[in-house]
Amino acid sequence: MNLQLFTPLRRALAATLTTALGLAGCGTPSPTAPITSTVPGQLTRAVPDGSTAHAMPRPSNAANAREYRQDAARHIYARNGARIYSGKLPPLLYAVGTLQVSLDANGKVVSMHWMRAPKHAPEVIAEIERTVLEASPYPAASRIGKLVWTDTWLWDKGGHFQLDTLTEGQLSSFQDPR
Repeated sequence: MNLQLFTPLRRALAATLTTALGLAGCGTPSPTAPITSTVPGQLTRAVPDGSTAHAMPRPSNAANAREYRQDAARHIYARNGARIYSGKLPPLLYAVGTLQVSLDANGKVVSMHWMRAPKHAPEVIAEIERTVLEASPYPAASRIGKLVWTDTWLWDKGGHFQLDTLTEGQLSSFQDPR
């Protein structure tokens, strides 16, 4: 696969991240922390250390990364209440993406890695990354230390979302003939 084809996409994503970080008050990304591809079609981004306007959330008492997912998802929901899709999601979603977020022991975002990026919707990729960065710092995993939090983002056409960890489910497109 020719990775040079990804150069315009990489530049566009870097520009989007720079803008989002500037709006979040996090400064600009370090030129030594570019977007890199670890697997063709999957992007990893190192995130610069920066301050945020959010107060430190209460520490998590999770014993492992799976338990921590609940705390991280609740944290995202608390910061984005108006953007959370209420009720069961429609049968056809606009975008679905799975993102790994590496957090340091204090709950700050260290890096993000797309396991499954919604490539047909680059604006959703940028918005999810912006949302993750703006919600930092996350609850510190006091029993675990640094960790990788993985969740699937379920996105509707109107820009509302649910995280798989806290989803209310999805309506079926199947019509019962009875």
